[in-house]
Amino acid sequence: MVATGTEQTSEGAPLMDTAWADVLSAVDRAYAELVAHQERLEAQNHELDALRQFLASVLASVSDVLIVLDRAGRVEEVNASAGACLGQPAAGLIGRDLAGLVPPEHLAALERARAEVSRTRRPLTLELALASPAGPAPLEAVLSPRLDERGRIAGMVLTGRPVGELRRAYAQLEQSHAEMKAAQAQLVRGEKLASLGRLLAGVAHELNNPISFVYANAHALERYAAKFETYFERVQAGASREELVALREDLRLDRDIRNLREAVRGARDGAERVRDIVEDLRRLSADGSGEMVSFDLADVARVGAHWVMRGAGRSVAPVIEGGPVLVRGRPGHIQQVIMNLVQNAADAVAGQAEPRITLSASAEGGQGVLTVSDNGPGVDEAAAAMIFDPFFTTKPVGHGTGLGLSISHKIAEEHGGRLMLVPGGAGACFRLELPLAGEAG
Repeated sequence: MVATGTEQTSEGAPLMDTAWADVLSAVDRAYAELVAHQERLEAQNHELDALRQFLASVLASVSDVLIVLDRAGRVEEVNASAGACLGQPAAGLIGRDLAGLVPPEHLAALERARAEVSRTRRPLTLELALASPAGPAPLEAVLSPRLDERGRIAGMVLTGRPVGELRRAYAQLEQSHAEMKAAQAQLVRGEKLASLGRLLAGVAHELNNPISFVYANAHALERYAAKFETYFERVQAGASREELVALREDLRLDRDIRNLREAVRGARDGAERVRDIVEDLRRLSADGSGEMVSFDLADVARVGAHWVMRGAGRSVAPVIEGGPVLVRGRPGHIQQVIMNLVQNAADAVAGQAEPRITLSASAEGGQGVLTVSDNGPGVDEAAAAMIFDPFFTTKPVGHGTGLGLSISHKIAEEHGGRLMLVPGGAGACFRLELPLAGEAG
């Protein structure tokens, strides 16, 4: 009996050693995987920090008022321009109720706008004023919904541009037709714009779209960061492999990791678009300088139309026809022209039952040609005679500066081309001509 027991012990020992070796090997592999995952998380956190710093620098450079609100109407984020308008440090506005930042006579309009945006979940344009130390500071404001991952209202974003200076300019121009002509010549032909801030205010709708896109991706990144922090805390706490696997599946980290880089790339694209618009406007307001390069007119038209319509909340999708058409010029400036034309077309078809916007690119007689047409109400003869005059606009007061087509016309001339309104036909049709790359001197 003793011999038998000894024989069983000697046979079981090698099996026990092998089992322990397998366990230790599995533990080593799990630890190595955790270390590698931790390193990846740290790298992603560094990317998030860099993105936050980049977004903060973009917000600091934007001259328009921008206020981010939570669901209860309290300020979550605000840029320096809003603080300057209110005469208070931006940091001191965090947590304040928006109702306390506007004059009492504007509270009713603000509440109606918030209710309308909550109901329709679409941006709403309104005239609002902020309570500055010098008195009410009127804004042409846009109140936009901010949705969470489930499509519910998580808050709102208020953007606006001061209109007091423009209104004073309108009043001065109305005093004398001769004074208006002199101001136009000085603005468009001499200095183009006396202030970059005024030009940015004139194209605020072009900045709102990419800024909203950046914010949407930034909030997505915040959600991802919170999930990663939860998971990492459990790793640091020494949670078991089974618990970590279950937590990872419950938090859907695999999906979020795949979406993380897309969110970073999307936010970076939106921020870079804001930077490009500001840089292009700076060049235009200075001396029209910039490098002349060859580029595809159809591709620039597609990108410009995409940025105008992105997040606009409209059902119309511009149709892009023709291309490629290789022309020579400054792509940023030409894109500015195209965005102005597409924005005007989108405004024109807003009331149509079946709105339609068509962009067509072609080469005709040594010229690259882009036409932008719509099925809106069109332009009557009286308006057509002044369509490219500075400050001329058919839009209501506070809904446009009247500078878009005038600046676009000047840009086309600087490129050796021309911009014209094509007479006749249903709706409006604008034709942009530029020298082909092979024909440009």
